[in-house]
Amino acid sequence: MIGSLRGAVLERVAPASVLVEAGGVGYLCTVTTSAYGELEPGVEVFLHVHHHIREDAQTLFGFVTRQERDTFDVLVATHGVGPALAMAILSTYAPPALAAAVAAGDIVALTAVPGVGKKTAERLMVELRERLDLPAGGTPVDARAVAPSAEVREALASLGYAADEIRDAMGGLREGGDSETLLREALSVLGARRAG
Repeated sequence: MIGSLRGAVLERVAPASVLVEAGGVGYLCTVTTSAYGELEPGVEVFLHVHHHIREDAQTLFGFVTRQERDTFDVLVATHGVGPALAMAILSTYAPPALAAAVAAGDIVALTAVPGVGKKTAERLMVELRERLDLPAGGTPVDARAVAPSAEVREALASLGYAADEIRDAMGGLREGGDSETLLREALSVLGARRAG
């Protein structure tokens, strides 16, 4: 089993894989969309790896932080969540944001993940509450932490943006901003994409 890789990125393979050379061997790793954007050819990298083995295939999933890999492990151990959906979740939310959304019971946040409808989000919410390392007891602080992003999603939807546009715009925003700042940044991203 491969648990980690240290080496140089040889190339990026769309939509979200990188070829990492370690010890003269090239390893193809599926990564999150944010990691894919950062891991350019020539970059030295250390990846925490989940080595996924099935009867017909072996796949390496690479993560920049141990927390991402640990969260991925929790997700794929959850009923109905395969590696593809787990990567979609982690490509939409960093582990702290996912934990905050689950602690706050933010169903809308989970439906922003591609392939997750309301029923799936409700089931995931129940299962992940028991599995994720959540902030103490889902306190009001947790709800406030996720509220700005939920407000921004609702505001963008009311302005007529499609779900995939909203998801793409939210994926590029920094964490921790207030809703007004995040909305301005999201509108800037969306405006640039429509203009381009």
